[in-house]
Amino acid sequence: MQTNKLKLINLILLVVCFLSAYFITSIVVFPNDIKLIEGEKQYFNFKLPFKAIIEPETITTLTIDNKKVDSYLEFNLYKTAEVFANEPGAAKMRINAFGVDLKEVSVDFLPNKEIIPCGGAIGVKISTDGIMALGTGYVNAADGRTVKPSEGIIRPGDIIKRIDGENVSTRYDFRDAVANSEGKLTLTILRDNETLEKEIEPVICKEDNIPKIGLWIRDSTRGIGTITYYDPESKKFGALGHGIVDVDTKKLMTIKEGKLHKTLITAVKEGKKGSPGELVGEIVNSEIIGEITNNSSMGVYGTINAESVAQMPQKKMRVALQNEIHEGPAKIFANVEADIVKEYDIYIETINRYSKDDSKGMVIKITDPDLLDKTGGIVQGMSGSPIIQDDKIIGAVTH
Repeated sequence: MQTNKLKLINLILLVVCFLSAYFITSIVVFPNDIKLIEGEKQYFNFKLPFKAIIEPETITTLTIDNKKVDSYLEFNLYKTAEVFANEPGAAKMRINAFGVDLKEVSVDFLPNKEIIPCGGAIGVKISTDGIMALGTGYVNAADGRTVKPSEGIIRPGDIIKRIDGENVSTRYDFRDAVANSEGKLTLTILRDNETLEKEIEPVICKEDNIPKIGLWIRDSTRGIGTITYYDPESKKFGALGHGIVDVDTKKLMTIKEGKLHKTLITAVKEGKKGSPGELVGEIVNSEIIGEITNNSSMGVYGTINAESVAQMPQKKMRVALQNEIHEGPAKIFANVEADIVKEYDIYIETINRYSKDDSKGMVIKITDPDLLDKTGGIVQGMSGSPIIQDDKIIGAVTH
C-alpha cells in the first residue's frame, strides 16, 4: 500500500513539473509586445490554455470576435480570435491562468504603412565624425630608438575628435596637428560613448625629422550595396540591411557626412565555398542620389534627392508584421548587372521570431536558377536587397 502511495505521489509530482515547465516555457516565449495593422482583420492564434484580458489605452474602436472592447474584455487564448481596429492606438493585455496574472503584453495598432521596395545598386561614401584609430605603429626616433608613442593610450576603434582643443575632421587635419606640435598633445577621444582626454608625446621621426605618434587612422570609407526602400511621402530611404563597420576594427562607423551615388554593376565575382563573392561596379561620382544621415546596426538611412525619385520604382507595398511572415516561397529584388533590377525566387527556410539580433531574423535560400548561375547565391553588394512575400515587404538581405 505504501509503495502505491509513493508511486501516486511521484506521478503527481511529475505531472506538476511537466505542467509547470509547459506554463513557464509558454510565458517566456510569449511576445512582450504585439504589433497589428489598423483597418485590417487580424488574428490571435496562440493555442495556449490561458485567458487574456485586454484593456484599451489610447484606442477607442477595438473589437475581439466582433465584440466591442469598452473598459476591458476577457477571451480564450486557446481559440483563434479575430482582432480589428480601424484607427492606430494602443492597448494592454494581461495573460491569466487560474485567476493569476502571469504577464502583461503591449498591443499596438500601427498605421497601414506603404513604402516602395527598390533593389537597385548604390555607391556609398561616408566621412567619419572624427578620426577613427585603427591601430598603433612604430616610429624610428631620431635618437635611434624604435618606439610606439600611442601604445597603451589609444585603442583601435577610438574616435579622435579634437587635438589640443581644435576639431580634427580629416586625416590631413590630424597629420598637420601632430606635425606642428611642440611637446605633448591632448587628444579628446570618444570610446564606447564615453569622452576621454589622453596625453601623447610625439616623437621626432628619423626619416623625415617630423613629429609622429605612430597611429594608423581612417577618416572615410566607400563601397557598393543595395537600396532597400524609400518612403514616397517623406522621401526617406533605408539601405544595406546592416551597418557600415570599419574593416579593421569591426566597429560601427560614426557618420559626419554620407552620400548615395548611382552605380552601374560591371561584373560579378561568383560566390563559392569559402569565398563570398561580390558585385563589382562603377560608382558615378557626379550623380548623387541621396544624403546619408544615420548609420545603425540595421542599415544606413537618409533622404532621397527629389530629382532622383522619378527614376526610382513606383509600386507601393505594405510593410508586413512579424506574425505575417511565414516559411515558404518569396522573392528578392536585386541588381546584378548594369542598372537593371529583377525579381528572383527564394525560399524562406526558417524564421526566428525571438532572435536578439534583429538583423538575423530569417534564413533564406536562393532558388532562382538565373541568379544562381550569375552569382552562385548571395554575394557582397547584395546586402539591402528587399525581400517580398505575399506582396508585402518583409525584410532585407543582410548577410
